[in-house]
Amino acid sequence: MAHYTNHSVYIVTIILVATTLASNATKSMSESAHPSLATRLKVDGEPESVNCWDSLFQLQACTGEVIMFFLNGETYLGPSCCHAIIIVGHDCWPQMLASLGFSAEETDILQGYCDAEQQHHHHYSPPSPPSPPPSSLPLRHVITNNS
Repeated sequence: MAHYTNHSVYIVTIILVATTLASNATKSMSESAHPSLATRLKVDGEPESVNCWDSLFQLQACTGEVIMFFLNGETYLGPSCCHAIIIVGHDCWPQMLASLGFSAEETDILQGYCDAEQQHHHHYSPPSPPSPPPSSLPLRHVITNNS
């Protein structure tokens, strides 16, 4: 009978361990599948989170530029405004511009414009400085001193 009891305790222990492991695995899977509110809002203290919020505030500051971009057909947004649109739209909250009242088409236009501007600035290199003028010494003076 004691053997039967030891065997039962052993089986119950195995079942409890297996259940605990399965529960922990399920919990960690559900946490990674459903990030916390702090993670979704990017207030978890990560450096990219700070950049997201700074960019969102910058986007708020350049709202007038964005509105004029669409209303008057101005084809210019400042670099800081485009930087904010790129960061918020690509790295932080892709749906944010739509939630601010811009249509999907307007969001695509803004992001496309700013992506193109960013590419233009990355591929643009300032002209190289002019080469120095040739030596002002007469050629015979250079030849006689070098020989």
